[in-house]
Amino acid sequence: MQNLRKTLLSIHRKSYPAYKSLRGSYDFKTYTLSIDHVQGDPFASPSNLSVRIPLTRAAFPPAYYNCYENKVALQDYLTRKFYSQIEKYNFKAKGSGKSGLISTSRCGQEILERTACEITKNEIIARFEVGFPANGRTINAPELEKILFDFLPKCVESVFYSKSLPAEEVESVIHLAEDQHYIREELNRLGLVAFIADGSILPRKSGVSSLPLGSAIPFHSPDTLSIQLQLPHKGKLSGMGIKKGITLIVGGGYHGKSTLLNALEDGVYNHIAGDGREYVITDDTALKLRAEDGRCIKNVDISLFIQNLPNKKDTLHFSTENASGSTSQAANLIEGIEAGSHTFLIDEDTTATNFMVRDTLMQQIIARDKEPITPFLERVRDIYEKAGISTILVAGSSGAYFHAADTILQMDCYRTLDITKKVKELCEQLEAPSLTAPGFRIPVFQRPVLSKVSGHAQKVAHKGKASNERLKVKVMGKDAFLIDRQTVDLRYVEQLADSEQTAYLAQLLKYIKEQDFGEMSMTDAVHLLETQIKNRGLSSVLTSSCIPCGYALPRVQEIYACFNRYRG
Repeated sequence: MQNLRKTLLSIHRKSYPAYKSLRGSYDFKTYTLSIDHVQGDPFASPSNLSVRIPLTRAAFPPAYYNCYENKVALQDYLTRKFYSQIEKYNFKAKGSGKSGLISTSRCGQEILERTACEITKNEIIARFEVGFPANGRTINAPELEKILFDFLPKCVESVFYSKSLPAEEVESVIHLAEDQHYIREELNRLGLVAFIADGSILPRKSGVSSLPLGSAIPFHSPDTLSIQLQLPHKGKLSGMGIKKGITLIVGGGYHGKSTLLNALEDGVYNHIAGDGREYVITDDTALKLRAEDGRCIKNVDISLFIQNLPNKKDTLHFSTENASGSTSQAANLIEGIEAGSHTFLIDEDTTATNFMVRDTLMQQIIARDKEPITPFLERVRDIYEKAGISTILVAGSSGAYFHAADTILQMDCYRTLDITKKVKELCEQLEAPSLTAPGFRIPVFQRPVLSKVSGHAQKVAHKGKASNERLKVKVMGKDAFLIDRQTVDLRYVEQLADSEQTAYLAQLLKYIKEQDFGEMSMTDAVHLLETQIKNRGLSSVLTSSCIPCGYALPRVQEIYACFNRYRG
C-alpha cells in the first residue's frame, strides 16, 4: 500500500504513460488491490482493476456459495451493491477525458453469471474500471490517490463483508435463489414447461424498459390449470402450470398475448425480487423462434420443412447468404433442436405465414407436390410426440392450430382463461385441417463449427500476420459485434438479456477461431466450451492478459445462435 503511494508521488505531473508503472498487486490489509491494465491515455478505454477479498474475511456463510445457484445469486447481489456504491463517486475525481470514471457491470432484472464478481474457493474477486486522472495528458496523481485510498476502501468495506450488509437482505437473496431452483427442478417432475405464480406482474414499464409496469393487472391462474407448490422458504405458492405438449395462446389485439409469451421467454432466467417475474419459471432450454429474413444459413438440414425446390437445391445441406422468412424460420427450428431445446416459443407476429400454415383453399389450388414447404402445423404434433419438444404458440389471426393444441389459453384484458374444453367441442363440428405430414425425421447433426474459415484455411487466411496478433473484436451493444471486420447480427436472437452476454459471445467465437477448432462439429465444440466454462470459469476462454468486468454468461442456445450467424 505504501509502495503504491510512493509510486504515485513519483509520477505526479509526468507524461500519462508513466501510469503503466502502477501495474501490479498491493496489500490493503483487508483486501488486495490489483491494477491489471492501464489505459494508454485519458481518452482511451478505462483501466482495469480488481480487488480480492479472502472468504475468511468476507465471512459469508458457506451455504451461500457452496452450490452454483446460490453462488451466482450472491455474486449478482454483490455486483449490484458494488455498482450502487461506486456510482456515488463516479467522476468525483477531476481531470480530462475519462478521468475520475469508476464503473462496474450494471445489472438488469435478470440474474446472470458475470466476470464483474467471481467467488472462487478462497476469495471474492470484484472487477471494475477506473479512468486514471490527468490534466490534458499529464498525470494527476493526487486525484487517483483520492480514488484508491479514499473512495475505493469505503466501497469495498460496505459491500464485500458480511458484517456490513443487512443479514436478512442477503439471506432473502439466497432463499429466493433456492426457491427458484426448486421450481425449475419441479417442472419436469410435474410434466410442465413453465410456471407462472399468481400475483406476478408480467407487463413491463415500456418497450425500452424491463422494469415492471406499476398499474399492471396481477396475473391469476385459471382454476383448471392452477397448481400449488410448497417452496423451501416461501412456503405455499399457487400459480398456472403450463403442461408439456402444444399450448395455444389466443385473444384480441392488445389483450396480453405477447406479454404472456415475453414473460415466458424471459423466464429462462431467474429474476431479482421486486421484478414481478421472480416466480415466472420456464424450461431453461426454451427457445424463441421467429422468421429472420436476410440471415445466413450454413449447411443446415431443413428437409423436414422444405424439399423439392424448383432449382433442385439441396435442402439436406442447405446454405444461403440471404435466407427468406420461411427458410430462416425452418433453419432456426432445426438449429434449436441441435441446441437441445425442449420447448419452442412462437409469436405469429414475427413468423413467416407460409411456414406456419396453409389453409384448405390454398391446398386445393396449389397441390402438395407443387409446394416445397411443409407447414409447421403439419409437423408440430410429431415434433412433440417423436422429438419430445413442446410448443407454446401465440395466434390471433388463424384458427388452424385449435385442432392441434392440447391446451388453449385466452387472454382477455390481461386475464388468462382456459378455453380448451369449449374450443375442442367446437372443433368437433368443423373439418380438421391436415395435422400430419409424411417423412418425419430428426436430422443428424455433424456440421463443422466453422464451415468456411477453419483449420488450414484459417491459417492461410491469416498468413502474413504476426503470430501473436489477435483477432479484433468490437461489440455494438446487445444486437451485434464485429470480429475481424465481419458483422455477426444478433438482433433477432431475442432471449439475449444483456449486452455483456453479446460481448462474451464475441469472445467465444474469437476463442474457437484462435484455438483452431478445425472441423470439430458444432455440437462437440459447444459441449467443449460449456464443459470448460463450468470447470474453469468464464475467464477460461478470454485471451487477453487481464480479465475485465463486462462479460456475462449466455445460455447454450445463444451460443449456438451466435455461431450459426457467423458467415465465416
